[in-house]
Amino acid sequence: MSTDPDPSGSATASTPVEAVAGAPEPPARRGPGRNLPAAIGVGVGLGAIVLAAVFVVPRAFPVVVAVAMVLAMLEITRALAQGGLRVPAMPLLVGVVGMVISTEVFGTEGLLISTAIAVCMLILWRVSESMGLSALRDVSAGVFSLAWVPFMGCFMLLLFERDQGPLLVLLAVLGPVGNDVGGYVAGVLFGKHPMAPSISPKKSWEGFVGSLLLGTASVTAVGTLALDLPWWTSVIIGVVLVIVSTCGDLAESLLKRDLGIKDMGHLLPGHGGVLDRVDSILLAAPTTYILLEVLLP
Repeated sequence: MSTDPDPSGSATASTPVEAVAGAPEPPARRGPGRNLPAAIGVGVGLGAIVLAAVFVVPRAFPVVVAVAMVLAMLEITRALAQGGLRVPAMPLLVGVVGMVISTEVFGTEGLLISTAIAVCMLILWRVSESMGLSALRDVSAGVFSLAWVPFMGCFMLLLFERDQGPLLVLLAVLGPVGNDVGGYVAGVLFGKHPMAPSISPKKSWEGFVGSLLLGTASVTAVGTLALDLPWWTSVIIGVVLVIVSTCGDLAESLLKRDLGIKDMGHLLPGHGGVLDRVDSILLAAPTTYILLEVLLP
């Protein structure tokens, strides 16, 4: 999921001769690069669903997490298929549901045991179809999918079951959201220096500064005002979540580039697929859990 905009610079009739000859061109102005009204509307709608599930109808939160991860798993299996990897969707989807239920009932131990069972199911299912080197690649891709989506995503449930769980979930979500919004706005207004042009040409260092400011400020505000955490703890969590969220964005961009696709899906107008929306949250959830264990044992 890329948050900074695409350069708009297309050549015109007044392009200098030296630019045509291959000389460096001045930095192009950056534009929105997405359907902004649709992106805002979808973002507000998703935020309303999450807030309602967390604070109004808490029993619905595991269902929302499970639905999001099932949709994300369908997207990743289809994306891997475009890259020539035949990862069976059925054992992965059963694994997602089983991991959510086990985490909700038995906590951390349930997550670990259900993950191991899901991996065994995947191996047996895929090997029963055919053997050979392709089976090894497919199983490796399936294990990667299980680790990326349901294993890390279930840490949202572990956070939710802790004291002040709804606020901890909000903390884990605000880091990636602040990272996206801050990076997008700063990238549109000031972005000139690409951060990783070979992976995601849309990201800029100016956008990263905006991500760092807004993401850290959002997490610090919730941590100090709502959770009564020490200010320095909130700042550390905010900075780490922004860095992790940016790495998650770049990692998914690298995967999509390797698979030769633009978005993981098209379910969410202005955002792409569900996985494009939650990629950084998937990394932020276990990171928040670990930071709280280390900083506030």
